[in-house]
Amino acid sequence: MILETNALSYDYGSGEKLQFPDLKVAAGEKIALVGASGSGKSTFLNLLSGVLPVQAGSIRLLGQSYKDLSPLQLDKIRADHIGIIFQSLNLIPYLTGFENAVLGLEFSRTRRAKIDDVTYKTTSLGHQLGLTSNILNKRPNELSVGQQQRIAVIRAILGGPELILADEPTSALDPSATEKFISELNSSVESSSQAIIVISHNPKIIPWFDRVIRIGRE
Repeated sequence: MILETNALSYDYGSGEKLQFPDLKVAAGEKIALVGASGSGKSTFLNLLSGVLPVQAGSIRLLGQSYKDLSPLQLDKIRADHIGIIFQSLNLIPYLTGFENAVLGLEFSRTRRAKIDDVTYKTTSLGHQLGLTSNILNKRPNELSVGQQQRIAVIRAILGGPELILADEPTSALDPSATEKFISELNSSVESSSQAIIVISHNPKIIPWFDRVIRIGRE
């Protein structure tokens, strides 16, 4: 089991506690968390990634309870075992696409050790996602949104972290591009048995996933 949560909730102090469904996520599973804006989807993702502290309930990643970890240990487990695709992408503007793609390896010896040839692996993933070497050598402001998103995918999956978390990765894409992107994302992780959780408000992504879990009231 990659990830397990139990009785998880979070309170921002506004008087309304966000409560989340229990999860058990196995290697290779593709899960969509769907809910309306304000339902707590991003809060749930920030809890799963260890960015927000566990207030109530529990999260276990690869058998390790988040509550047993110091902030420094949480940073390490996130760097080694979780790949995150942010809604805002968070690409560094002065780095090339290639440099952005390999950035996660700078923070994780564990992920770096899984790759014999970083340039070959990164370029191969780029070609798989439709990014030529020329595109990878450009900076983010020279790329389309779709190309930037694909670079964010490479950064998240490079080095084989066991869990991929994606926060509204298709929010800037039209329906046709959304379908293509989700298909490419799933294909990229299937060969390595990485588990993926995609958070979205778009119900049209549902057919691409093994399980759909709804957050909040629809």
